Amino acid sequence: MGARGEMSYEKAVRRLELLRQVHADLDGCTVCPKMKGPVVHGPPVLGRVMLVGQAPGPREGSIGRPFAWTAGRTLFRWFDESMQVSEEELRRHVYIAAVARCFPGKATGGGDRKPDAEEIARCRTFLAREVAILEPELVLAVGSLAISEVLGPLAAKKKLDALVGGVTRARWHGRETDVVALPHPSGASPWHKLEPGKTLLADALGEVKRHPAMDALLAAVRRERAARVAS
Repeated sequence: MGARGEMSYEKAVRRLELLRQVHADLDGCTVCPKMKGPVVHGPPVLGRVMLVGQAPGPREGSIGRPFAWTAGRTLFRWFDESMQVSEEELRRHVYIAAVARCFPGKATGGGDRKPDAEEIARCRTFLAREVAILEPELVLAVGSLAISEVLGPLAAKKKLDALVGGVTRARWHGRETDVVALPHPSGASPWHKLEPGKTLLADALGEVKRHPAMDALLAAVRRERAARVAS
């Protein structure tokens, strides 16, 4: 292996170490008194595609991974139907994060409570570290809160109709990256089931599929499948 390959390997090992340290710090975090633990995060995936959700639901903590219940099944079905990639394959190649990493609890009027500004700010430090380590080329912001967190002023005062369906170039935590906004897959919201949401969601997934970072990911998935068949 040449020097460049050795450096690439060394960099990957170092990035994995840094991600594991972020996860260890997340696991030890107890600074938000209204949040319901445990902290939820995915594995330390070294990918150029990063998916950012809102916060875990009431089931994810016991299961131990993000998007592990109803909303997750809908989300992964979108990718399976549009890109023929399974949930397991996506989890192996996409780094999954969230605006908040603990279940916020239930809101007074029912439904999950939205993380407050202080909780979001505390978790933002972890997102900044993850972005610095991963240097994502494509960020998938899932749901209004995640879209607002990633796009910032670019999303201000805009409805989902104006945010979902295309690619936005944005600077997030010091990193220039492409952002594709997706609606939240919660069953509580019919937005993605009705027009214009249904068409805009299809347009957004098409943009994801055509993006070079996702194209490389899907190529890697096809190689893995071929290797399993060959073995």
